[in-house]
Amino acid sequence: MSSEKRPKNEDEYFARRDAELLRQQRETARQSAAAVERKTHYMKCPKCGYDLITGDWDGIQIDQCTHCHGIWFDAGEAESMIKKSATPDMLGRIFRAVAKGVTRE
Repeated sequence: MSSEKRPKNEDEYFARRDAELLRQQRETARQSAAAVERKTHYMKCPKCGYDLITGDWDGIQIDQCTHCHGIWFDAGEAESMIKKSATPDMLGRIFRAVAKGVTRE
């Protein structure tokens, strides 16, 4: 049987199979690109792009920029810090200590 006289359902089968393979290849390529993109931004300052260092304050991880000295919290960390603050001035003391650690003053 020549390729010109293939039944219609066989052509549909190969068209569907090719479309599915193409979809899978595109999804794999998208996932790979997303993983590479994530690695380029991991532990980088959202403001200036320099490296972040992590400091620990009473069990809460605080990310600090080595260049602009910005302080970044992950989800829920700021709320946890506020809840742990025993005195009204505690939060100010925490930020001063973090700033002092970054600027080495």
